[in-house]
Amino acid sequence: MEPIILASGSLRRQEYFRLLSLPFSIMPSPVEEHYDGNADPKSVAEDLAVRKVNKIVEILKGRIPPWIVGADTLVTVDGKVYGKPKDREAARSMLSVLQGRDHFVITAVALYKGKEKTIDCRSVSSTVTFAPLRDSEIEWYLNTGEWQGVAGSYKVQGLASCFISEIKGSYSSIVGLPMREFYVMLKENGYPYGD
Repeated sequence: MEPIILASGSLRRQEYFRLLSLPFSIMPSPVEEHYDGNADPKSVAEDLAVRKVNKIVEILKGRIPPWIVGADTLVTVDGKVYGKPKDREAARSMLSVLQGRDHFVITAVALYKGKEKTIDCRSVSSTVTFAPLRDSEIEWYLNTGEWQGVAGSYKVQGLASCFISEIKGSYSSIVGLPMREFYVMLKENGYPYGD
């Protein structure tokens, strides 16, 4: 199989690539994840995933590999977009908003096909329900440090699973890579996988 550049430093995405036995190298894309917090969440996630891929294409300046994958995950409640918290106080604020209610987790994946110089971008939205949380529970979770560097200030595959009462949709997408959709994307774009 042809090698893929993963334009992400996410350990969770790397774990999924290893699970799929895909040959890949890691090249985190230095794209600033800034956006209007009131913009359409799906468009925000897809725009960021595409910008991450395009930044790697720009950095490589003509030495384009056959495949590049970029992704972005964000959380949305009442139409407002929540990315990675900048500090503990921002994480506390996010968790306070999420507790006791449903929210959506959107992950967009962009696949660059070097031979055609095209980008296929798709996104998946899943619903996560948090149980009501006491302030002391939020503080306990903040003390774990798991909130750092992750959308919505929590990791579904970590200790935050103690707070989640229901998930509707793709668990792998909430973690950071919608496996079914990614598999279909690879196949539909001619990547020789799963044959």
